[in-house]
Amino acid sequence: MESQRQKKIASVLQGDLVEVLQGAAREGGLRGVIISVSKVNVTVDLSIAKVYLSIFPIQQAQTLMEGIASNAPLIKHELAKRTKHQLRRMPKLLFFLDDSLEYIDQIEHSLKHSENPIQNPDLLDKRKKS
Repeated sequence: MESQRQKKIASVLQGDLVEVLQGAAREGGLRGVIISVSKVNVTVDLSIAKVYLSIFPIQQAQTLMEGIASNAPLIKHELAKRTKHQLRRMPKLLFFLDDSLEYIDQIEHSLKHSENPIQNPDLLDKRKKS
């Protein structure tokens, strides 16, 4: 169960991270790329923030995630400047790709096309009876 403090810090980080990451993408010359921060979880001791990112188009996600991970210290520094009046210590940032939107998109695609498992149960993996 998250405390109010954890939720507040996560909310502050989420808002500022969107601005920092979008700004970095623009400065890096990436046009047409959308980076959104779908969720931030802060540990109980407030030392680590797990940041979940949605990246569109998904084809560029892996490259962008590598770039973001390698620039984590710079991102942390920029966040620290923005939140200096709200946070005493900046948590370590761990970035993860949130591919839930792509997963939902794949489900919708499957249901709308010929590979609909509801209409064609043979597409589903057979479960072994134990």
